[in-house]
Amino acid sequence: MKIYRFDKEIGKKVTHFNSNFVMSRIAQLEQAVQIGCMHLETNGIIGFHKAVVPQLLLIVAGEGWVRSDDISAIRVKTGDAIFWEEGEGHETSTHTGLTAIVIESEGLSPSDFMPQKQV
Repeated sequence: MKIYRFDKEIGKKVTHFNSNFVMSRIAQLEQAVQIGCMHLETNGIIGFHKAVVPQLLLIVAGEGWVRSDDISAIRVKTGDAIFWEEGEGHETSTHTGLTAIVIESEGLSPSDFMPQKQV
């Protein structure tokens, strides 16, 4: 398990075409990809299971904990991106609620675009 950042502080300011925003790049894929949004309510959990393909979980609201085969529970919050390799066991849980975008694809390589978070 690796944790990356996609918060505003690591993004780049975009001013082309009279724009005024910050873009934090996440992925560029050529392989098939599945993208979903997960809504965990109070005391929600995505139970421990093996990743079928590489998975990237982007926390867009709330906070909680993630763990993997080799790493015990680590606190995560909005702006964190958690990456699990194919075959890696993992779990996500929250006491207060959490919303996350999940990206699943053979071609995921988060380190191409996001800095790894120090935990």
